[in-house]
Amino acid sequence: MSDKISSEKLQKVLARAGVGSRREMEDWISKGRVTVDGKPATLGDRVSTTQAVRVDGHPVQLASEEQQICRILAYHKPEGEICSRTDPEGRPTVFARLPKIKGARWIAIGRLDINTSGLLLFTTDGELANRLMHPKFEVEREYAVRVFGDINDAMIQRLRTGVELEDGKANFKKIKALPGEGINRWFHVVLTEGRNREVRRMWESQGAVVSRLIRVRYGDLLLPKHIPAGGYAEYPLDEVNYLRKLVHLGPEEQTLVKSEDRTERRRRLAGMKRAVRKHQIAEKTPAKKAEPKPKPAAKPQRAPASKGKSTQRQPTGKKPTRQGQS
Repeated sequence: MSDKISSEKLQKVLARAGVGSRREMEDWISKGRVTVDGKPATLGDRVSTTQAVRVDGHPVQLASEEQQICRILAYHKPEGEICSRTDPEGRPTVFARLPKIKGARWIAIGRLDINTSGLLLFTTDGELANRLMHPKFEVEREYAVRVFGDINDAMIQRLRTGVELEDGKANFKKIKALPGEGINRWFHVVLTEGRNREVRRMWESQGAVVSRLIRVRYGDLLLPKHIPAGGYAEYPLDEVNYLRKLVHLGPEEQTLVKSEDRTERRRRLAGMKRAVRKHQIAEKTPAKKAEPKPKPAAKPQRAPASKGKSTQRQPTGKKPTRQGQS
């Protein structure tokens, strides 16, 4: 389609744009869901960033590896938010709080269900996001989990060795009980994959119920303590390249993160906390519904005149009283 020197494989370009994984893009191309310059694309096509690429009729903004700066955000997700961009039920979404960017979009690295809080990463690099989520790279996710139930050593051992779920066997790579007694206890657990509600389902397989779930670590990156729930911080180049190296991607050389002193950092965090509080208040305040305008009162209908009689009032010759009575 275009010169190979200045072009890349179509599925690679789409994956970097955050549309999906390379394998998914290959499947979509074979099903005719992708067009290039108005024509159906085929597997093996190469494209440049100047060409018009559409998926299901929607345009895709393309960028070369040199043009795109890999950025990564740490977001402290609160409970009650969903990880979709929009929600037909009108529930709050994690994307509503993220900073606006030009020429790219934020892509969630994995998901957390609506009742789970903690560390959620976002990036502008679709290829990085897909690799970090792929189970073959075995990137660790650590959770603090509060469990309601009578937990014994046999249960813990089964969760370490593996339990059968609807979508296959699953096990915790690490599990550590925190000090405490009773039927509401805290544990730290580690997984190397991110199946839907996996932590909750594993505990449920042992007759226990998860009453609180917080992601506290992704790889070696911890949930930053200074970020309030609903706040975010962009990682500098060292952390960005740590994640890229983890999934065998080359280093990024540019960053938009500016160095700041203690005063600047304090001001930024104070501003973030104010914005979070304002956002929380706006979410809790019910939207005022427009009151329907009252309908004008219907004019009384006059009775039809009888035949042979005048409808006009006839003078009586009497002086009317103050009440208008004759």
